[in-house]
Amino acid sequence: MVFVPILIGMLLLVTGAHWYVWRRLVRDTMRRGGWPRRLGTSAVVLLPLMAFATMASERAGAPMPVQQALGWPGLMWLALLLYLLLALAVGELVRPVLLRVLERRAARRGAGAVGGVAVAGAAGGSGGAGAAGAVGVAGAVDEAEREAAVAALAQQVAATEAAEEESAGDGVGGGGIGGGGGVGTETKAPLRLGPVTGVADGGDAAGGGAGGSADSRGSAGSVDSAGSAGSGGSGSSAGSATGSGRAAVGGAGGSAGDRADVSRRLFVARTVAIGATAVAAGTVTYGAYGVLGRAPRVKNVTVPLAKLPASADGYRIAVVSDIHLGPVLGRRHTRRIVDTINAQRPDLVAIVGDLVDGSVDHLGTAAEPLGQLEARDGSYFVTGNHEYFTGASGAAEWLDHLRELGLHPLENARAELAGFDLAGVNDVSGEDVGEGPDFARALGDRDTSRASVLMAHQPVVIHDAVDHGVDLQLSGHTHGGQMWPATYVAEAANPTLAGLERYGDTQLYVTRGAGAWGPPVRVGAPSDITVVRLASPAA
Repeated sequence: MVFVPILIGMLLLVTGAHWYVWRRLVRDTMRRGGWPRRLGTSAVVLLPLMAFATMASERAGAPMPVQQALGWPGLMWLALLLYLLLALAVGELVRPVLLRVLERRAARRGAGAVGGVAVAGAAGGSGGAGAAGAVGVAGAVDEAEREAAVAALAQQVAATEAAEEESAGDGVGGGGIGGGGGVGTETKAPLRLGPVTGVADGGDAAGGGAGGSADSRGSAGSVDSAGSAGSGGSGSSAGSATGSGRAAVGGAGGSAGDRADVSRRLFVARTVAIGATAVAAGTVTYGAYGVLGRAPRVKNVTVPLAKLPASADGYRIAVVSDIHLGPVLGRRHTRRIVDTINAQRPDLVAIVGDLVDGSVDHLGTAAEPLGQLEARDGSYFVTGNHEYFTGASGAAEWLDHLRELGLHPLENARAELAGFDLAGVNDVSGEDVGEGPDFARALGDRDTSRASVLMAHQPVVIHDAVDHGVDLQLSGHTHGGQMWPATYVAEAANPTLAGLERYGDTQLYVTRGAGAWGPPVRVGAPSDITVVRLASPAA
């Protein structure tokens, strides 16, 4: 019953992670209804399903071509998803900073546009021709702001023309009533294109006088009037019309401002999405090359053993673990590992578990190059947790197949070599099928005056090794965390993540392994093959 809520929690976590990735990479950056958005949405839905199908097909023993077809895209997506989430999380910090920078830059450009665009209308019959008389542009104005300025200018010109026609008619009637006998003179206000949020009111200066001459000291230039009552009416009408034009321009400017804000946010969303995708893809590509494109690195470690005789000083053990043959890593991967080990010319080869992720029927040929390992005292093997994924019968089939290839499986057993005892125990996962580790059987009746080396897949059995007087334990299992930041989780779950550490009188060496489980990707935990050189104090 405990398993059910854990499963539900994991499904919710995975679903939430994919929704977040879809939101940031697809919804926020692509036009609704377009084919790129449909393609992105389909990928975010199908790729995790392929990853789950890959794991299920491995456990179910599906044909290898099916596992491979599902495995490559599905498993690589898991690695890409991890680094997309990390990159997008960093993007959440970058997003408001970048948006603020763009807003400030737009504000500075808008201020420059206000000072650099001026339109002066000529006094005369056609307001449209006068308004188009002189246009000066100072500074660089981007395309969106230029279009907004032109639209605002066109609306102001249209409003002014309408005002002039209306004021001309009112001026004629006003002249007759006032008894001056003259035709009312229309007063024109200079046109000024204001910032995006409004327009400077030139009509107020022109229409401020209710009968005399219009004082234009508050504007650029002067406007002469006939001084009649009709002129006052004209000024009032012009001011009203100009106010209407200002309102219209303000509305257009507000709309342009909204469009500019949306454009900036879209630019920021796409910039963060592209940057996060590039970082994630680059990281996964580099990590995949470390597994698929080159042989594991060779590490050399010297381990002094107090009981080791001088005759065994300098004895070299090639330690390899977690090869993980499966739908992605196959025969060529095995060949690289064998060639790398043989080049070191070790005295003994110790394979400490997790050789395969499947059955002998599917992966037997992929493991065949192991029969070409070269070592004076032979090659030894102990089971890991993955050997038991196919049950006890599956593990037994692999042990028989490895014997056919010339390897020596140690099933809770030991071999007495010149200078020390080499023991091996089954993995703790074998307890589920009645084949767990048995330290008493492997170490109970040996000569304790001799040095002992124990092969055990998981580092967690180190305390049992200490209790049984083991001098050196060789383990794997951790992968060194395989992909940062999973390294922190692996470190918390194991007594030693990688490398050599001492527990009482027992030393523990953990190799990061030569392969990868799940995605064939390693980041911050490069694969390795370790050559352990035993040193004798007597030498």
